[in-house]
Amino acid sequence: MKNAIEIDSIKFDFPRKQGILSAVWALLWGRNLSPKKSFKALQNTTLDVKQGEVLGIIGRNGSGKSTLLRLMAGIYKPDGGGIRVRGRTSLLAGVRVGLNENLTGRENVHLYGSILGHSQGAMDEMMEDIISFSEIEEFFDQPLRTYSSGMRARLGIAIASAVEPEILLIDEVLGVGDPQFREKSKQRILSLVKSTSTVVLVSHSFGLMREICDRVAFIHEGEIHSVGEPTATIRTYYEVTGEK
Repeated sequence: MKNAIEIDSIKFDFPRKQGILSAVWALLWGRNLSPKKSFKALQNTTLDVKQGEVLGIIGRNGSGKSTLLRLMAGIYKPDGGGIRVRGRTSLLAGVRVGLNENLTGRENVHLYGSILGHSQGAMDEMMEDIISFSEIEEFFDQPLRTYSSGMRARLGIAIASAVEPEILLIDEVLGVGDPQFREKSKQRILSLVKSTSTVVLVSHSFGLMREICDRVAFIHEGEIHSVGEPTATIRTYYEVTGEK
């Protein structure tokens, strides 16, 4: 089976925020009070994502999960190592990424589509399906700022899955909404996989991981600790972190 994504020994550093005193010192004297430091978000990270699989990524908060997804999406560039992505990616992260809260749901469909390179006509053809799936019909022509977080997530999932990207990257959104909508979202993702799409999913819902993932990668302190069958990898997570 071919790899959709190949990550080879990447590293990525975030610059630490400058404190107020350092900023004032820099303005007054043209230099920093202390040298700049960086936070190592990822280091020596190697991972392959197979074409057509659902790969889950788990880890504690701050371990580098979301950073890794953004590197896959091309939003960040690694400071070392390399990433090779074969296919068009779509990142669904949180409930606001790629959406503008001053635009209506309908206008956001066109905005999201344009970001992915789709024409307005192509998005119009998907519109009825997006409206139906999101279940926010009466609010669809209202500004996004009037939506609840759950409604925004419904819209984001509906758009991202409707465009059928070759690689769908999902960061902590499938757990949003009532049980019926979560089940519908899960089935939508599974249908994408059947149409040869590849899905990379970050979630704290280990139950969901066991249900829909072919493999799970455990990232710990900025490095891939282990990759394998979901139940076994989740067990390793508990053993390493000491969580219950």
